[in-house]
Amino acid sequence: MGTVRKTITLTDQQDDWIKAQIEAGHYTNDSEYIRDLIRREQERRTDIEAIRAALIEGEASGEPKAFDVAAFKQRMLAVHG
Repeated sequence: MGTVRKTITLTDQQDDWIKAQIEAGHYTNDSEYIRDLIRREQERRTDIEAIRAALIEGEASGEPKAFDVAAFKQRMLAVHG
């Protein structure tokens, strides 16, 4: 995988935060921290898209059906003890 060099501008507070994360041993350098932030955001976006798709699927599945809590508990007890 290739790399691309980027220049970013941070506030003093943001820079201090990154330095604190490195000093705490969470990251070895600024780049590692920024790459981790990007990976986490990518994962979050993927999760959000999966939730949206599930919501759309649920809305498209039709009218809700009555849910019998007692019957559900009985089935679970029968299966799982």
